[in-house]
Amino acid sequence: MQSEAVILADGSFPEHSVPLEYLRKARHIICCDGSVSSLIMTGLEPEAIVGDLDSLDNSMAERFSDRLYKDAGQETNDLTKAVRWCIKNGFERLVILGATGKREDHTIGNISLLAEYSKEVDVIMVTDTGMISPLIKSGSVKCFPGQQISVFSIDPETEITSAGLKYPLRGMKLQNWWRATLNEATAYTIELRFGEGSLIVYQKFSE
Repeated sequence: MQSEAVILADGSFPEHSVPLEYLRKARHIICCDGSVSSLIMTGLEPEAIVGDLDSLDNSMAERFSDRLYKDAGQETNDLTKAVRWCIKNGFERLVILGATGKREDHTIGNISLLAEYSKEVDVIMVTDTGMISPLIKSGSVKCFPGQQISVFSIDPETEITSAGLKYPLRGMKLQNWWRATLNEATAYTIELRFGEGSLIVYQKFSE
């Protein structure tokens, strides 16, 4: 079994049962520094706190002084620092929570970074409405009939062909983010075929 860690970012704290279940069952919880206080309120504690630590409350810094990992570099955000820490420490599968909400620029940036992270580690992002997965090569995505699906392309020149979607993609270039949104699965898997580039797939929860 792959070694899995949950990364809690400093966006909106999860409320939906699915991301909360990931958090409750996690054997390893890695916090971006600003998310620690929210985690503590659930009765859970972080295994590590990673980031530039500028958002970490002094009382939290003192309480968890044995698990602080400061990275003051400004070329990456705290989420990327946490992902890199996890890769360095041997985690092979990452579940990112709390990476959306609060600020739209952070949300967009965090989602787009999934394509970069997936080149080194198996990663998904889970929000209060659904799951977001990167694809860096053609493949299948597990789903259920009727599930709402949206597909985004990092490279607008990538031609994408699908199977298992209500509105098929036939060699389509997604040159604007809305082009393949609000689609629907017709089977228990969808197939996405494409050449160069990366895709981001959003799957809405059933409720």
